[in-house]
Amino acid sequence: MEAIEKDVHSFILNEFLPGEDPAELTASTPLITGGILDSITTLKLVVFLEEHFGITVEAHEAGVEHLDSIRQIAELVAEKKAA
Repeated sequence: MEAIEKDVHSFILNEFLPGEDPAELTASTPLITGGILDSITTLKLVVFLEEHFGITVEAHEAGVEHLDSIRQIAELVAEKKAA
């Protein structure tokens, strides 16, 4: 799961927070409720997850319950990869 978190962390930093201090983005930083991700950037994140990890994120999973932190995202990806 650590490798998933690292990949997602890098993607979010590069795509949505260029120039930000990487240490400021932790596994528990709120992404949607904290205003880092909006509907368009959440969609971009879902496309990345699907392409990079070879999974399918269902519409009901593309919300704050599953994508509000890097840890939640990694758990979702790990679950899907294990299934």
